[in-house]
Amino acid sequence: MKPVVQLKNVSKKIKGKTIIDSLTFDVYEGEVFGFLGPNGAGKTTTIRMIVGLMGITEGDIIITGNSIKSNFEKAVREIGAIVENPELYKFLTGYENLKHYGRMNKGISKERIDEVVELVGLTQAIHNKVKTYSLGMRQRLGLAQCLLHRPKILILDEPTNGLDPAGIREIRDYIRKLAREEGMAVIVSSHLLSEMEMMCDRIAIIQKGKLTDVQDIRSFVDGDEQVYQLEVDGNAAVPAMIESYDSSIQFKMEDNMVQLQIAKEDIPRLVKHLVEHNVQIYSVMPIAKTLEDRFLEITKEKEALVNA
Repeated sequence: MKPVVQLKNVSKKIKGKTIIDSLTFDVYEGEVFGFLGPNGAGKTTTIRMIVGLMGITEGDIIITGNSIKSNFEKAVREIGAIVENPELYKFLTGYENLKHYGRMNKGISKERIDEVVELVGLTQAIHNKVKTYSLGMRQRLGLAQCLLHRPKILILDEPTNGLDPAGIREIRDYIRKLAREEGMAVIVSSHLLSEMEMMCDRIAIIQKGKLTDVQDIRSFVDGDEQVYQLEVDGNAAVPAMIESYDSSIQFKMEDNMVQLQIAKEDIPRLVKHLVEHNVQIYSVMPIAKTLEDRFLEITKEKEALVNA
């Protein structure tokens, strides 16, 4: 597949300080691409550069083959975006808001407005004034506004901010539906890592303006090593037996439970080693890591390297 969004060595400097440092990554149609990083890492700055709200100091951003720097109008025409919160006219109805935004683009018909309203699930409330809408309904109306002109790329900065669990799930389901059924590339930035894990196909981690990693979500979460829990007979010699097998294995033992970080293919050999040394093993269970676990691991590792 050809990428629909390409960042090529993108940097941003403000008053001589490097805020974004040589970001390079691609986003493909039909995928939900998560953009993660601690507060102040540069996520919103990067998104602002992609949508043209902030200039690029070095490098370029290519949207469906068009450069943001040299062909701005054609490039941004393919983007629908909500940066932080959707801006809506609260004294107008939802439908009137969409009609108003529709006038800014050629070829937005009544049929298209009705189609988008149905897509985001606002059919029953679209003729009510926006001031009566819940936060989740306003987010959905903002999504409808972004989708009117059939963009190829949807960019959402904190789309679930302030929503209750039901609203978060709704927005997540709509985002997945848009990527799957409309073939859109969706770039999502969020602090809710559990939601990102359920929503995204790939993720990029940015830290202090630099790209740390870009990976498929499952490969990233699983990593090279998995955490396993062994139920043993409480033998006091177990720690020494693990050390004698491989002193580099990280583990902790409480009562008769041992948690250790080890590659899957090493588990049978370790079990055999323990049994040969008279350790009774009752169960071996993998403990699934979460995106939050891996995110904290990666960012702490990079922080330690920077400070070393």
